[in-house]
Amino acid sequence: MPKNSKVVKRELDDEVIESVKDLLSNEDSSDDAFKKSELTVDDQEEKDVDVEEGSDVEDERPAWNSKLQYILAQVGFSVGLGNVWRFPYLCQKNGGGAYLVPYLILLLIIGIPLFFLELAVGQRIRRGSIGVWNYISPKLGGIGFASCVVCFFVALYYNVIIGWSLFYFSQSFQHPLPWDQCPLVKNASHTFVEPECEKSSATTYYWYREALNISSSLSESGGLNWKMTICLLAAWVMVCLAMIKGIQSSGKIMYFSSLFPYVVLLCFLIRGLLLNGSVDGIRHMFTPKLEIMLEPKVWREAATQVFFALGLGFGGVIAFSSYNKRDNNCHFDAVLVSFINFFTSVLATLVVFAVLGFKANIINEKCVIQNSEKILKLLKMGNLSQDMIPHHINFSSITAEDYNLVYDIIQKVKEEEFDSLGLKSCQIEDELNKAVQGTGLAFIAFTEAMTHFPASPFWSVMFFLMLVNLGLGSMFGTIEGIITPIVDTFKVRKEILTVICCLVAFSIGLIFVQRSGNYFVTMFDDYSATLPLLIVVILENIAVIRIYGIEKFMEDLKDMLGFSPSRYYYYMWKYVSPFVLLCLLVASIVQMGLSPPGYNAWIEDTAMEEFHSYPTWGMIVCISLMVLAILPVPIVFMVRHCNLIDDSSGSLASVSYKRGRIIKEPVNLEGDNTSLIHGKSPSEVPSPNFGKNIYRKQTGSPTLDTAPNGRYGIGYLMADMPDMPESDL
Repeated sequence: MPKNSKVVKRELDDEVIESVKDLLSNEDSSDDAFKKSELTVDDQEEKDVDVEEGSDVEDERPAWNSKLQYILAQVGFSVGLGNVWRFPYLCQKNGGGAYLVPYLILLLIIGIPLFFLELAVGQRIRRGSIGVWNYISPKLGGIGFASCVVCFFVALYYNVIIGWSLFYFSQSFQHPLPWDQCPLVKNASHTFVEPECEKSSATTYYWYREALNISSSLSESGGLNWKMTICLLAAWVMVCLAMIKGIQSSGKIMYFSSLFPYVVLLCFLIRGLLLNGSVDGIRHMFTPKLEIMLEPKVWREAATQVFFALGLGFGGVIAFSSYNKRDNNCHFDAVLVSFINFFTSVLATLVVFAVLGFKANIINEKCVIQNSEKILKLLKMGNLSQDMIPHHINFSSITAEDYNLVYDIIQKVKEEEFDSLGLKSCQIEDELNKAVQGTGLAFIAFTEAMTHFPASPFWSVMFFLMLVNLGLGSMFGTIEGIITPIVDTFKVRKEILTVICCLVAFSIGLIFVQRSGNYFVTMFDDYSATLPLLIVVILENIAVIRIYGIEKFMEDLKDMLGFSPSRYYYYMWKYVSPFVLLCLLVASIVQMGLSPPGYNAWIEDTAMEEFHSYPTWGMIVCISLMVLAILPVPIVFMVRHCNLIDDSSGSLASVSYKRGRIIKEPVNLEGDNTSLIHGKSPSEVPSPNFGKNIYRKQTGSPTLDTAPNGRYGIGYLMADMPDMPESDL
């Protein structure tokens, strides 16, 4: 033995002891790391996969801070501008209070069941719309992409309406309001009222000329309206800042954006009930016209309103629900949000009719005064006899009732000559029967009524701030319906995607702030969403009930809720809802075919709207909007059917969450043992690193061992240590 052999042996022993300690410590740390991590591979053939049990998805996916925040988000998304300016119009047009009957029936038949279905699948699978439907059936993965496309189309023009509201909001801080009176035009000789305004009204003129500066046709773009361009930019900046951190940022804003509209509506209702004529408007609303209720058109429009009021098919409902805990009572949420939406519509209708009743009363008083002056002139000219007028009538302070009495007498006595006299009946009901909706209600009729309010600037500020908040609440859900599925599927950073999405949407949205932009808003509103969303929701129903299996879905609901949901939903989902949706789809197609495609153009010379048919290129755009929205469904189906995408290569279905980030599954599950984790060939596998990769597939075990819950269970053992020379030990 060499002279220093004992020294060398002691050094070797120390090294061996240190190596063993390192190995044991590495083994413990790696074992802990392994226990805390999990490799999830989704089996597309087995539908029993439970994406929550034993994984970190539920712990690491962003979650709502509270149940209240989540409910407010769903309410904010479902309660939008349509509740304020669409529902009152439909109620007025389709039988008043009688319209509430078909609406409630259809809410129970298709509204709540389908809303419950979307909440349940989002909460059960905990992914956005793309991941949810791809999980249920890869061939139907295009449903999620179609939802994203429709959301994008709607977001393009919906934010323009928020921009309009921002413009009116900014102009409301002055007294009198700028749309209170017609502007005066001065020339060298005299001053006169703007002819376009004189032919219409002050609020109509302000909307079409001052705000939109609208062109006379779709083909005449007229260049950008710089005021609306700035407002559109401000609207997109608000949306971007609110959504950039996902539900962590938008969820906090929901406390204001969802609750503030109710404060304003209640204030308007109290103020409106104190106005003269408000009771006439509310009475007109609740007077049922039962004969109209039996018309098929009423049921079609009620079904369409239920469908869009709850935001079905957009993906926003699924996206919001996917951030819930798996045991959340989504059935309670579905019923609660649906009825909050309904009562909000009724509340908004009460407010609208109270204010419109006040406006109708003012217009009726002007009508009485003007026609009373005509009667006095006719009496002086001798065209009418003084004996016809009752003695108690005083034309200097005549009431509406007295005028109607005189009007009826003259009409009976001068039956043949009556039309030539030019007298009007001046009935409040005639004014209330003039149905207005959308921008006509918000920016013209309601705005005109507010000019007669005491402290009108205050009420104008409150009203348009309410519209902004209603719009933002819906926009948050719409953008979430785009962002969440893409983040879940393509694993991009939410902040970057949100900024890019808003920039692209603002750039495309510039077509809506041209002078002809209002016509493009009408086009997108009519053609980009209705038919595609109906098809999407029908396919959603088929995917869950027929492909996933309704019995299995009911078992999932029992597992999530802790109780079995009512069999009512079983029959609604399986039989009634699909039938009603198909009828609604056919009726919508027939209605679209019977209605000539066109828009109402504002003609400056006549100061009136005039119907124009879309030009050829406009028809191409309309058809393209519908085709592009639904095109992802057949494309994804064909790609999956023809196996053009390899599911084992990190496809849409092979995504899971791990410690706050999304990971891909291994590319090659049947290669060398060491390449199982890394997806590399043996030559590419690095030398063992005991701190990280000391686990490998057990020799001789099956490549894939299917776990009872449908997930692939992969067993690992500690890797064999490479043999060390005996002399080294």
